Amino acid sequence: MNGMTVIQRRVVRTITTAPPAPGFGGPGHEAVFVVEPAAFADQDPFILLADDRMDMPAGAGLGGEHPHAGFEIATFVVEGGIDEGDEGVLHEGDVLWTTAGRGIIHGERVVPRGPSRILQLWFALPEADRWVEPHFETIGRAAAPVRREEGVRVRVYGGSSGEARVRRREHVPITMADIALDPGASIDQNLPAAYNGFLYVLDGPVHVGAETELRDGQVGWLDRPDADGDSALWLTAGSAGARVVLYAGQPQNYPIATQGPFVGGSRADLMRMSREFVNGQFVRMSELARAANA
Repeated sequence: MNGMTVIQRRVVRTITTAPPAPGFGGPGHEAVFVVEPAAFADQDPFILLADDRMDMPAGAGLGGEHPHAGFEIATFVVEGGIDEGDEGVLHEGDVLWTTAGRGIIHGERVVPRGPSRILQLWFALPEADRWVEPHFETIGRAAAPVRREEGVRVRVYGGSSGEARVRRREHVPITMADIALDPGASIDQNLPAAYNGFLYVLDGPVHVGAETELRDGQVGWLDRPDADGDSALWLTAGSAGARVVLYAGQPQNYPIATQGPFVGGSRADLMRMSREFVNGQFVRMSELARAANA
């Protein structure tokens, strides 16, 4: 890369997630909190990652009308699918990017399409964009660019992998990639050196560089070099192959306050968002979907 040495990224913190626990949706819904808001200063710009597994009777729904405000969301359907009524259907391999901004009402009714697994990531907006108008876009599995090498398939939903690059509307630069490796296969994944990031292992083990092995359900947080320019992440699958999701993004470098589905810069922000939701000032995502399809 222009004759310069590329920084090799490594895992500096490994977290083993807890077993799936009963979720808010009742029987048939389990969840794992992979990333939680309390450690935001270390994981900036990432606030939360939830791994939801649903195996419910046909036609059964979960959740209800609920708001979000002050951040962005990436919803990745790992397995199965979900029907969100006016908001549309997300199939296996689809990613829904949602900018909650000044306030959105989401998921009036979510119906899984058979056994399903969903990763939902929350990440911080820049302070100047925190209260932007809500927006969403879907990158379907078929539309996502794919990097293919021997024994390797990387489906890219944000940022790039090799020559595979996504162009999407974004406030915070985010790399998001679903990386599948055949047994013993390796890949050198490019990342801006300034990005904070982590790997979440769906199927493992996978080796990161020469030092770290990550197994199913583990999270590997990357080091944060004090440098700009390019960096690379070397991944090698074990004897059973591997599948990992990579999330990396530009830190926003400011503290946040959180309360339930609201993210702000202060307690006053959280109180204001709560009032505006109660007063009917948030936009319904279903209205945005109908307008987009009109």
